[in-house]
Amino acid sequence: MKKKIVAMMCVAAMGMSMVACGGSEKGVADSFAVESMAPAGEYYAMTNRMDGADEMPVVGMPEGDVAMDDFNTEEYDYIEENSFLSVATSPQSTFAADVDTGSYTNFRRMVNDNYELEDIPKGAIRVEEMINYFDYEVVDADDENRFTVTSEIHTCPWNESNKLLMMSVKAKDIEMESAGNNFVFLIDSSGSMSSQDKGDMAIRSFKLLAETLTAEDRVSIVTYSGDSRVVLASCEGDKYKKICNALDSIEFGGGTNGSGGITAAYKQAEKNFIENGNNRVIIASDGDMNLGVTSNAGLTDLIAEKKESGVFLTVLGYGSGNYSDANMESIADAGNGNYYYIDCIDEANRVLVDKLKQTTITVAKDVKLQVEFNPIEVSEYRLIGYENRTMAAEDFEDDSKDGGETGAGQTVTVLYELVCNEGSSAESDLKYQADRELTDAAVSGEVLTLSVRYKEPDGDTSVEENFVVTDGEGELVCNKISADYALAAGVAELAMILNDSQYIGSADLDSAYNLVMQGSNDNKYREELAEMIKSLSY
Repeated sequence: MKKKIVAMMCVAAMGMSMVACGGSEKGVADSFAVESMAPAGEYYAMTNRMDGADEMPVVGMPEGDVAMDDFNTEEYDYIEENSFLSVATSPQSTFAADVDTGSYTNFRRMVNDNYELEDIPKGAIRVEEMINYFDYEVVDADDENRFTVTSEIHTCPWNESNKLLMMSVKAKDIEMESAGNNFVFLIDSSGSMSSQDKGDMAIRSFKLLAETLTAEDRVSIVTYSGDSRVVLASCEGDKYKKICNALDSIEFGGGTNGSGGITAAYKQAEKNFIENGNNRVIIASDGDMNLGVTSNAGLTDLIAEKKESGVFLTVLGYGSGNYSDANMESIADAGNGNYYYIDCIDEANRVLVDKLKQTTITVAKDVKLQVEFNPIEVSEYRLIGYENRTMAAEDFEDDSKDGGETGAGQTVTVLYELVCNEGSSAESDLKYQADRELTDAAVSGEVLTLSVRYKEPDGDTSVEENFVVTDGEGELVCNKISADYALAAGVAELAMILNDSQYIGSADLDSAYNLVMQGSNDNKYREELAEMIKSLSY
């Protein structure tokens, strides 16, 4: 069955092979897009309806006699792509570190649900989340630093006139002194969650996490639908059977008062707060909230207020149909948290078991990255992705401005497309430029300086670490492309194709596939991605 999205920005059709973590059990329905009536922010809302219904763009709720269950409203924030900036006038690139991965697994779900290339909504693809889903080899930081950085520069695969810079910033894989975990499992128990890929999957996910806990840990369970309910008051983490019984007792039905659930969960976290421990709310939801505070802005304000309690946040997204990626991603960004989309039980295991330390143990909060480019080496640059995480240069040293959160051993990878060797100076007081004169550092062979600023998990004042990237032999290019570099470049190409980027150049699916498959063939995630690219090609 073909699926069509009729929107202001795209007309598309669907139907593909099933790969990766398995597909949806529900057939794909014809669809059209709904324009948001929300007062603040833009998003894509995809609305599906069954065969035989008229196709039309609408505002607000659709008219006609089609049953509400036949509709699918998925919400995605609009993304305005980063453009090239001049080093002479904008020498510093500043953004909050982000290690969310929700875009990649949501994309994987869409491929498994037989979406064709042109059907995938542009707002669903955040390039940095696609890139950061994968693991890259970075050496651990030394004793003096919390972070370490590796970098590579080569000819840009989609524009041979430019270079492509890859930098991976890894947090130290340290054992934080902790008095234990204080977890609150916050589960959306509304009627929209009553399916195997939502509520059932969420309960199975939390059981996986519960298996890893010890007597030093504490677990509370809170649900929300029309109202909120404490299903399990705080108990020891080694009471696995008790935790599972509480999870199995949850019934799904009713509306979705997400704000009420969030308030109740943070109340539990604060009530059972462990000093010198890891205090965290883990929310599992499809993001569809229709009672209490329902606006994106209202929810993020609520979360931003709650994070001042010292409680961190992990956001787990589930399901399709009415899934609100816009809400889930915004909540995570506002609440000292990270956002993951769980499309299968293997992904739940990956996030909550295999990467438990990275997912739930914060070693640095409000992490910001700032790159200052050398105008002798680089004339223009384009940050690929991180559009909703960019900051003003002066915000870098402003401790009141939020950054991202980084877990133990977690890596943030960033790509820049560079126009080289035609830089000029500008009036400023920077490392490489001062009063329209180039400094000694500008002729040192340094391409850029990367500054990382962060706070301790329980701290209020940031500290800074600095790293220099040089041009090696003076030609802004390395001799051999690593497998990691090829993978990141291939993922970036795919994301730009999916987003119909204006900077796409010569990129196509064949090129993305070849880059992804360059290097090691024993990585199941790399091979899985290659199979998805192949399926999109047919």
